[in-house]
Amino acid sequence: MNAAKVVNINAQGIYYRELNESIHQAVRNGQKEIILEQVNGQRYIADGLSGKDVKITIHGTAGNDLAAFMDGPTIEIFGNAQDGIGNTMNAGKIIVHGDAGDIVGHSMRGGKIFIQGNVGYRVGIHMKAYQDLYPVIIVGGCAQDYLGEYMAGGLIIVLGMNNNGSWPIVGDYCGTGMHGGVMYIRGEVKDFQLGKEVKIFELDSKDKKNLELYVREYAQDFSLNAEEIIKERFFKLIPYTHRPYGKLYAY
Repeated sequence: MNAAKVVNINAQGIYYRELNESIHQAVRNGQKEIILEQVNGQRYIADGLSGKDVKITIHGTAGNDLAAFMDGPTIEIFGNAQDGIGNTMNAGKIIVHGDAGDIVGHSMRGGKIFIQGNVGYRVGIHMKAYQDLYPVIIVGGCAQDYLGEYMAGGLIIVLGMNNNGSWPIVGDYCGTGMHGGVMYIRGEVKDFQLGKEVKIFELDSKDKKNLELYVREYAQDFSLNAEEIIKERFFKLIPYTHRPYGKLYAY
């Protein structure tokens, strides 16, 4: 890549508004690669940013609502990410070499979020798909309660790696209010962990092909062995109704 198209920003001690303005100004100036050093919880990084050929590399801990409303860029985080990353994200990709907090992918409409470690509560809440927009979240570790809450479309994959059985792969109330989309869980899920709107199914051939496609991409991003991941048993969680609360309304 042309060195003139790379900009390095040391974020140590920089207020989040100043940092984000520097990022947006760099993109407006034609920079295609931005490297952020010593990020320490600054919020709203890359919010509303556009450009499929833009990449932001973050070293440190990204703050809340990273990449909200983002439309195209790639963000790679060498560290952890706090709550709400990918909020209402439209397109692009987020790669987290660490853990992420709550409400990852809130109302996400498209793009991909790949997390190497664990995630918190209400991941994928209100995710939706529309026409050629298809959001995907892959969690390498485990997820807490209310995974896929009110999910209306897209795909969530939870791999449960490096867990040693000390935590359940997903928490309780998984899929509560879910009325679209699908989840693939690598390992056993108990009925009592599920919201009343979802059921557990075996993967069919179409599911296996879809799973393999995304797991291979995920494995490449984190230098993992895709075959070792795929060989384990996965279960599918899908809603058994597209209108779970229909009886609550008069029309």
